[in-house]
Amino acid sequence: QGQLVESGGDLVQPGGSLRLSCATSGFIFSMYTMNWYRQAPGKERELVAGITSTGFRSYYLESARNRFTISRENAKNTVYLQLDQVTPEDTGVYFCHSARFGYWGQGTQVTVSS
Repeated sequence: QGQLVESGGDLVQPGGSLRLSCATSGFIFSMYTMNWYRQAPGKERELVAGITSTGFRSYYLESARNRFTISRENAKNTVYLQLDQVTPEDTGVYFCHSARFGYWGQGTQVTVSS
């Protein structure tokens, strides 16, 4: 059974930056696409970004493009999400996800507020 553990969430001011991490275990991380989702209060969970197994390709929610950067270190079984120029609309719980196996982490809270 795979495990995903997110970290790095915090309270940040509008325009600020944050780096989220997701450490994984229990599956061959380097072989699979990984995603980041978020869920804002009262809203459905949405896909924010994804990255292919080698890191060669990535994709983003339109509102996250040019502000967020997804990356991975296969040697550390870890995927990251760099959040820059954040706005209050980026507030939510951020989850990493392995689509191949349907694994979810417990989430990490990001709050953007002055």
